[in-house]
Amino acid sequence: MDTVNHADPVISLTLSAAEQVRAMLAKEQDGAGKRLRVYVEKGGCSGMQYGMVFDQQRDGDFAGEFHGVGVLTDPISAAVLRGCVIDFKDELTGGGFKISNPNARQSCGCGKSFEA
Repeated sequence: MDTVNHADPVISLTLSAAEQVRAMLAKEQDGAGKRLRVYVEKGGCSGMQYGMVFDQQRDGDFAGEFHGVGVLTDPISAAVLRGCVIDFKDELTGGGFKISNPNARQSCGCGKSFEA
């Protein structure tokens, strides 16, 4: 399998995000060997939206590990996700995963879509 693993990771996870991902992965019935895949796709109010799913590693993926959690990104998504930090806030209002993307020129109020 061809994997790109650079010293400079595409995406990083905070400790809080890694702990949440580990907890979610532990609940997955077929989670063994899977990692967190972070990607972008067309959609959302600003033109592009973030996606996260548990997945197996594929040829050409950028791979990293943060606080014991494997993170995968496909080469196309990596172009707009480079430098992103994913955090998790456990709050009633505004809680959940938060992605800070230095490449986003504009983000919408929902925090799930952006313009690169």
